[in-house]
Amino acid sequence: MSLFELFLISIGVSMDAFAVAICKGLSLPKMSWKHALVVGLYFGGFQSIMPFLGFLLGSQFKDAIVSFDHWVAFILLGCIGLNMIKESFSHELDDCEDPSLHPGQMLLLALATSIDALALGVTFAFLQVKIVPAVSFIGFTAFFFSVLGVKVGNMFGAKYKSKAEFAGGLILIFMGGEILIDQLFGI
Repeated sequence: MSLFELFLISIGVSMDAFAVAICKGLSLPKMSWKHALVVGLYFGGFQSIMPFLGFLLGSQFKDAIVSFDHWVAFILLGCIGLNMIKESFSHELDDCEDPSLHPGQMLLLALATSIDALALGVTFAFLQVKIVPAVSFIGFTAFFFSVLGVKVGNMFGAKYKSKAEFAGGLILIFMGGEILIDQLFGI
């Protein structure tokens, strides 16, 4: 996997965290960098941990499915992407209603926004990605977009939440298709 592909995937899986971070920014009467950094650390941390756990899980059974692993990667990334696109059309703003940064709430939000990263980690096992640099890059990207999301939410409001989820979903579907085409046709 090239650095550019990893960059695109990192952006794709960071979009859920970005969307929730926008909601956190909406709830702040005044921009607080401390709050933005806390949100970034939760989301960036979970976006690093979950693909690592998925990689460990996927490594356990990758040899059994090596002949069709590209289909697994395509299906997983496609499903994650389609789900993100579906969520982008949802007009629920439930995550925007509570402005707290309570650790229990942040853990749940970080876990919820990183479930797709767990599946991505399984895909990484099939693609034999160097996991430590990959999850570090993903975590940093999610951290950056989460901090940015708090700032954007505080400045502009909820109108970017659905666009971020939609763009992230498209990126993941594109990457799944690219993996499939590369394996089937060697392009």
